[in-house]
Amino acid sequence: MENTTAIKLIDKIVNDLDQTGINTDTLIDDIKKLRGYALEEQIPLVVKVLRLTYEHIEENDSFLIPMPEDEEDEFEVEAAVESSPVESLKYVISLMRNLDNKINVADLKTYRDALNNF
Repeated sequence: MENTTAIKLIDKIVNDLDQTGINTDTLIDDIKKLRGYALEEQIPLVVKVLRLTYEHIEENDSFLIPMPEDEEDEFEVEAAVESSPVESLKYVISLMRNLDNKINVADLKTYRDALNNF
């Protein structure tokens, strides 16, 4: 995302997740605000992922979508490092900082599909 306020909000969400975990009171409001910035910037993929994310958190009181696995890293390390709901949510939110990165966009599409199929 290009908007510096949106970038600061992404950083705030990630920091809050580090501090308090998935605190639905402020988290959902922050995600909805971030979605507003994505609407302004006309980034349909981010708008959709953010909507699906906060709806998922509202329904499940957690974020139950695992992080996408790297196709390149077929090591067993991936199995040992299970992604927690907080880590997965931090990852999906942080992907939105740099949408010029093709891997970030691909991972956002993976999250979108996983959220739709949940």
